[in-house]
Amino acid sequence: MLNEIVKTTLLNCSLNEIDILNYKNKVQYIHKVFPQFEFIGWMDSPLYNHNELLMEIEHVASEIRACANVLVVVGVGGSFLGARAIQEALKPYFGLAEHGIEVVYVGLNMSGAYIKELLSYLDKKQVYVNVISKSGGTMEPALAFRVMRLYMEERYGNKAKERIIVTTDAEKGVLKGIADKAEYRQFVIPSNIGGRYSVLTPVGLLPVAVAGVDIRALMAGAKQAAEELSESDLANNDAYKYAVMRHMLYEQGYSIELLASFEPGLNKFHEWWKQLFGESEGKAKKGLYPSTVNFSTDLHSIGQFIQEGSPIMFETLLHFHEIKGDLQVPFDERNEDGLNYLSHRTFNEINAISKQGTALAHAEGGVPVIQLELPKLDEYHLGYLIYFFMKACAMSACLLEVNPFDQPGVEAYKRKMLELLKEK
Repeated sequence: MLNEIVKTTLLNCSLNEIDILNYKNKVQYIHKVFPQFEFIGWMDSPLYNHNELLMEIEHVASEIRACANVLVVVGVGGSFLGARAIQEALKPYFGLAEHGIEVVYVGLNMSGAYIKELLSYLDKKQVYVNVISKSGGTMEPALAFRVMRLYMEERYGNKAKERIIVTTDAEKGVLKGIADKAEYRQFVIPSNIGGRYSVLTPVGLLPVAVAGVDIRALMAGAKQAAEELSESDLANNDAYKYAVMRHMLYEQGYSIELLASFEPGLNKFHEWWKQLFGESEGKAKKGLYPSTVNFSTDLHSIGQFIQEGSPIMFETLLHFHEIKGDLQVPFDERNEDGLNYLSHRTFNEINAISKQGTALAHAEGGVPVIQLELPKLDEYHLGYLIYFFMKACAMSACLLEVNPFDQPGVEAYKRKMLELLKEK
């Protein structure tokens, strides 16, 4: 039985069900050999009982909310993108969630101006720090933590160690050594889960719990996805079908996948998706380039290129049918703008129609369109979608015959940067 959470459809595409199902045997083989990969722990993790861990995270999150105005998360890449994606997707556009406090991020860049302004901003707040790194050796977060650690010690003295929480490897690494020596509280990043697949571990769960997200609902959605998407039969697994669709379009010569959504709160989710697919697939001179847009805003910037530009991309439209909060178009007796004909509709209804019109226009313009539709934008369905994309990404990379769980190119830039720094 196909999953009922993510509805997958195709528009203006040379692909058909028979073509897709021709990959059935290859998909079954890859599914069978998944356990042989390193860093595959995320695949079954949502199926386990995490009640004790969730209780501990909820307890610490409650303490932080009671004692601070701001949680500073130190991390880069998979150590912050997932948490920020969930936070931005679910929090109010203005202000904070009802049961959350402000969560800000550092260690994601080398901007001295960014860090200096953050420290000045924190002087007026009560602060906790959560530093996230499996090894502690990545330059950006390591430097940021050095700054934040000294800042916290200068400001809070001996009590600083109560306000610094470390999420790292259970046994080894620079950060683990620092945390043990300073007696910081610690959460564990499972050794069999890589950074970009770690959002459903303490890496993502503690920051979003502090921000006011219901982490139990998030994990429940991921659990349903893990159950439904465990099927090896391509005909009964929409995550694998999505992986095959994008692979077939790549084989047809498309080089860019454009993920588009219609809610501005999903912009950071786009960034998580870009890292997931870009870092998993971009190897051996292979892979689709993952790019993103947010509609309807970007229809007025690069919409022309999508519609009539170089035929190098296909589009994946992500849409949630129900969004928390809506507003009806007001009736105005003057009707000087001629828009009273819309006064019986809400903005979310118009947004949904915009999605339909965009899909049809782009399809008629020759752009292949994959539509991914979910019932509601909330913790449960976002947890489901996160797992859906991770499972699809692993399959998609294996169809390219590259390892979904390493990142040798990233390590290359780090080596070159260290060489240059030491030269100076």
